[in-house]
Amino acid sequence: MCPLLFLLLRGIPCNGSPPRRPDDKDGHYVFAVGEHLTPRYMILSKMGEGTFGQVLECFDNEKQEVVAIKIVRSIHKYREAAMIEIDVLQRLAKRDVGGVRCVQIRNWFDYRNHICIVFERLGPSLYDFLRKNSYRSFPIDLVRELGRQILESVAFMHDLRLIHTDLKPENILLVSSEYIKVPDYKFLSRSTKDGSYFKNLPKSSAIKLIDFGSTTFEHQDHSYVVSTRHYRAPEVILGLGWNYPCDLWSVGCILVELCSGEALFQTHENLEHLAMMERVLGPLPQHMVLRADRRAEKYFRRGTRLDWPDGATSRESLRAVWKLPRLPNLIMQHVDHSAGDLIDLLQGLLRYDPAERLKAREALGHPFFTRDHRRFGYPF
Repeated sequence: MCPLLFLLLRGIPCNGSPPRRPDDKDGHYVFAVGEHLTPRYMILSKMGEGTFGQVLECFDNEKQEVVAIKIVRSIHKYREAAMIEIDVLQRLAKRDVGGVRCVQIRNWFDYRNHICIVFERLGPSLYDFLRKNSYRSFPIDLVRELGRQILESVAFMHDLRLIHTDLKPENILLVSSEYIKVPDYKFLSRSTKDGSYFKNLPKSSAIKLIDFGSTTFEHQDHSYVVSTRHYRAPEVILGLGWNYPCDLWSVGCILVELCSGEALFQTHENLEHLAMMERVLGPLPQHMVLRADRRAEKYFRRGTRLDWPDGATSRESLRAVWKLPRLPNLIMQHVDHSAGDLIDLLQGLLRYDPAERLKAREALGHPFFTRDHRRFGYPF
């Protein structure tokens, strides 16, 4: 559909260059649908917002296609991060033949003190798909397909000496927005009015990684805190420094979430986070605890014992840790066939010691991916 007709049908005025407006108090660009970002890009809708800025759906008048434009906040540190992301995206695009692993950059420009990065238009993130599906888990065969692609993308980045550092379901996008409805057998026995005995599944399992604003090169400083909390590796929390393995820990957490529908470590505090890890995976290795930096020493008593439950800040915190099952039990609650292989893979990805954690290419050779699964298979 012509973008002008699209806007007219929605009752939206089609304006030319917008008036100059001050940014909002947080440095976000203030816009109206129907306006242009330069004469080339017409704003169709807002797709999302994050700490970095906003993502707008726009029509590219030159290429005659719909694109997604990330408009970065007019704050120095976010502008700097955006320039790093552009560099990474251009490096990835040169090597990612066919653009099958990572989102493709189309263009970038600086508009009224906002770095604008133009991307191909993709579908929803895995997180958004789960959220709109009432956090119902994905079938194990779909998890296998998604996991394989995530690990292939991570291996591709690591081969280029790049560490993503912020892998999470929000940063993994389905290529297509199309989905199908299928019976949800866990809910078939219940009486429901809203059709919740059906769940949605993506029509295609194709995905791509996005958000390379925190990506770092192998040779850069690796002492600061990285990763979104729920997907943060133990070496980061303990202040031991980090490298490629921090991405693999995040992948392990993501796979559990895709199987269960919920984040594995739902916490916002370091001590509780470490207690959750010990509850699910067993005690932290003494050699890592003894090397913890000064900021992390306070989480331990008598040298190596985690200060839990004594250090808990609330009964809610105690309950949040106590209710977590061991990893094998957690997986078997949600997975029918392939549970054994998946548990073994996750135990390799979620090893505390980063030196012992599976590498991306090692994980791709795991029986969870290589065993003959043809009689099951994700059919879409």
